[in-house]
Amino acid sequence: MDLRIEGISKTYSNRVKALDDVTLTIPPGMYGLLGPNGAGKSTLMRILSTLLDPDAGSAFLGDIDILRQQLDLRRLLGYLPQEFGVYPRISAQETLEHFAILKGFANRRARKEAVEAMLQFVNLYAHRKKALATFSGGMRQRFGIAQALIGSPQLVIVDEPTAGLDPGERNRLYNLLSEIGENVIVILSTHIVQDVMELCPNMAILHQGKVLYAGSPADAIQALAGKIWQKSIGKTEITGYAQQFRIVSSKLIAGRPLIHVLSDDDPGEGFQSVDAGLEDVFFTQILGLSTAPAAQA
Repeated sequence: MDLRIEGISKTYSNRVKALDDVTLTIPPGMYGLLGPNGAGKSTLMRILSTLLDPDAGSAFLGDIDILRQQLDLRRLLGYLPQEFGVYPRISAQETLEHFAILKGFANRRARKEAVEAMLQFVNLYAHRKKALATFSGGMRQRFGIAQALIGSPQLVIVDEPTAGLDPGERNRLYNLLSEIGENVIVILSTHIVQDVMELCPNMAILHQGKVLYAGSPADAIQALAGKIWQKSIGKTEITGYAQQFRIVSSKLIAGRPLIHVLSDDDPGEGFQSVDAGLEDVFFTQILGLSTAPAAQA
């Protein structure tokens, strides 16, 4: 069962065009939706979650028309937004039972078994009697995954799930998402390149509401093979290098900018060839760079 998104567009009342003719086909498995803040990722997630109507376009999960059969879609949907509201003084088990009722678990015994199994899955069973207000950020995110998964959804959407987590909790969440993605469609919306590289065999890059790339991270990286060069330079040299070369990224290493530039040929001047990474793909796409020769200053 694929998710097909066809020509989705959305402009808000303040005339901000959040999505511009977005078309994607998303197969089962982990799928990364990568883009900077403000790229339109959350708008697309809200449309796919039936929380927002687009101005144009269509979306189908298998044979279900997401825009016209919203109740049918919701029965198959699990959604973890960037921020989700809970009653902080109620225990994790009670809250998850409430979500289970909303997902259609009318039988009390079946509901109890499903809730306990899900708390075991996200490693929160030992904390099931604790109020959610006492949970750490990572525990809250794992609870968010639990509420998204209750009811065995076929489409799971997680929006920026690892933001603010420490490395240990981030890895635990990685493992949970990877397990989920073996059998259903899981859309991971994020601006963190590492999340997509480590989890997703397929991805799309979204920027200013447009799809810039759709395919596998490995194919995108391979397309830049032999075209990324790096050099450590002085801080005062940045402007001159930016005029002469297509700078993909710059980061300070021991107080000196380490720049990556895009070039088909050896740029000379002490540059070294390096293996391209998904971060190079990301910045190359959103900066609109090409490998054509740069104009000389």
